[in-house]
Amino acid sequence: MPLIPEEPQIHEKAQGPRATPASGRTAPTPRPVPGPRPAAPPRPGRPGPVRPAPPAQRTSRDTAAAKPGPAGPATPAAPAAAPAAPAATPAAAQIQLIPATPDGALDAAEEAVDLLLDSGRTPGDVLVITTGDPHPWAAHELSFGDAAYWAQHDAGDDVFYADAAVADRAASRAVVVVALNGGPEAAAVTALTVAHSRAGALLIVCGDPQRINSVLGAGV
Repeated sequence: MPLIPEEPQIHEKAQGPRATPASGRTAPTPRPVPGPRPAAPPRPGRPGPVRPAPPAQRTSRDTAAAKPGPAGPATPAAPAAAPAAPAATPAAAQIQLIPATPDGALDAAEEAVDLLLDSGRTPGDVLVITTGDPHPWAAHELSFGDAAYWAQHDAGDDVFYADAAVADRAASRAVVVVALNGGPEAAAVTALTVAHSRAGALLIVCGDPQRINSVLGAGV
C-alpha cells in the first residue's frame, strides 16, 4: 500500500531569517495569511444610542406637589386653567294670568297646581300664596304650631301654602301661584311683590284681571 507523503510543516522561528542549505541565501520570513477581521469591540464608556422612554403624564396634583430638590428647583407647574365664564343671569319669570273671582280664585289656583304636577313639576317646586282666607292645608299645619308649619316649608318636598302676611319668609321656588281670594288691596300688592321676587321660572296669578293689571302696572 503506497504511503502518502506527509506535507512538510513550516516552523516559524521567533527571531531572525532562515537560511536555505542549497544556496545559502537568506529567505524572507513568511507572512501569516490574513484571515477574517474580528469585529471591533465597543469602546468603553460610550454605549450605543438608546431611545428615551416617553415622559410620564403629570397630573395637576403631581405638579402642585413638586418641590425643589438639592440639584435645583423642580419643573415649574403648568399654568392654571382660565377662569370659567360667569353664569348667565337667569331670565325673568314668565307671568300667566287666570281670570277668577275672589270666591273662585282659590279653586283656580288648585287647578293650576294640579296641571303643574301632571306636567312633570315636583311638589317641592310650587309655592302658593293667598290674600284672603288661608288655604285649608296651611290652616291645618298651623294648628300644630308655627315651628311645625315652617318645618314643612324647609323640608321642600311638598307644595307649600302661605298667607300674604308671612309669604316673605318663604324661599324661592320654580313656580309661584297667587290666589287673589279677597283681602285688602295691600295684601294683593304684598302677595304679587313677594311672588314676583320668589318665582324662578313661572308666576301664575288667579284673580280679577283688572285688579291684577293695576297692581302689576304699578311696578311690581
